[in-house]
Amino acid sequence: MKQRKLGSSDLYVSELGLGAMSLGQDAEKAKSIIDEALSHGVNYIDTADLYDWGKNEEIIGQTIQSKRKDLILATKAGNRFEKGKDGWQWDPSKKHIQSAVKDSLQRLKTDYIDLYQLHGGTIDDPIDETIEAFEELKQEGVIREYGISSIRPNVIKEYIEKSTIVSIMMQYSLLDRRPEEWFDLLNQHSISVVARGPVAKGILSERELDSSKAVSEDGYLAYSYEDLNSLRKQIKEHFGTSRSLVDIAFHYNLSHTAVSSVIAGASSIEQIRNNAKAIQSPSLSKEEISWLKGVTKAEIYEQHRS
Repeated sequence: MKQRKLGSSDLYVSELGLGAMSLGQDAEKAKSIIDEALSHGVNYIDTADLYDWGKNEEIIGQTIQSKRKDLILATKAGNRFEKGKDGWQWDPSKKHIQSAVKDSLQRLKTDYIDLYQLHGGTIDDPIDETIEAFEELKQEGVIREYGISSIRPNVIKEYIEKSTIVSIMMQYSLLDRRPEEWFDLLNQHSISVVARGPVAKGILSERELDSSKAVSEDGYLAYSYEDLNSLRKQIKEHFGTSRSLVDIAFHYNLSHTAVSSVIAGASSIEQIRNNAKAIQSPSLSKEEISWLKGVTKAEIYEQHRS
């Protein structure tokens, strides 16, 4: 599987990353999914301390011990919680981040994290303090690089200006093209996009559209249910049987140089195999990309701009 450089770092991540949130708490099943992903060339695993209240990190830690040096391991912090208690609080303070990383290291059974990410963020955060926390962890060798997970323009601009982030995780797909507004600026600063939600809740997959009640009733972002149904048919007719919707979705994201990896979750071995097959198909042509842009909506993120 092809790899791409993550921002200005020396980290090279597989074009397909494994989003760990949907692995579940069955350790044996999760292990089989992780092992399958690695066997297909995935070297990038993305988790967060909040997923299943730390259990997700524990399962990954148990699974990757013999393969740790070959992997790019990413996790996130910023949501303060207590195991066994419901709910969590947003806490981007230096004190919390530097405490949370110790817990993540213990659960992941490692002495360093390749990419440590702020799991959200608002313009009202103590951003300078947050950056200081990550910079100190980097200097200590506890983390190799850091990034943020956000689509808020005002937050993104602050981190571009003040920090040495190498990546921004954004929800990005053919049906959510809002991040494209920022790609030129991110390229100028050698900051990569890590794309989550590339298949838009399964809409850009072979799954029946009606299988998601939320989608069938409410549509998705700027698209009504009727819009989605029509667009899926239009794409399938244009590409015929040469490509699956997942294939098209992945390669549309990867057609942008700002994107280093698409992060896809998986709850079964079959899903991993399908995702790996899709990512390893040929790139889209310029004409195909242009056509896809013409039939989808180029929205922008209207809130949190200042």
